[in-house]
Amino acid sequence: MTVVVSHLSNPEGRQALAAAVTEARARSTRLVVVAHAAPGVVEDDGALAELRARLEQVGVEHEVVTSSGDLAEAIVVTAARTQAELIVIGLRRRSPVGKLILGAGAQRILLDAPCPVLAVKS
Repeated sequence: MTVVVSHLSNPEGRQALAAAVTEARARSTRLVVVAHAAPGVVEDDGALAELRARLEQVGVEHEVVTSSGDLAEAIVVTAARTQAELIVIGLRRRSPVGKLILGAGAQRILLDAPCPVLAVKS
């Protein structure tokens, strides 16, 4: 069993990663981080090295999976492959009208996830 989280270099991604570390510790389980790069963007080895170093510091057993395709699909597939007990996603603050519509990626994760999803607001 695992906790799966996506890693994006933004406030939402950092909040999701922090919450996922907390959940993995509380559940005494492994953390799987889906490090995402936009299609056509070369992965930043420095950013991946920094992520791995940060995970080593927090002392949680972990795996980093890289993805450059559809982020929602990568998270759902990774959760199924690792028999995840929880997916953690970050959400950004939205305007009152925007709150009526959840982001398309987040909505797909919620609908397709093989396990519970924890949405963390930054």
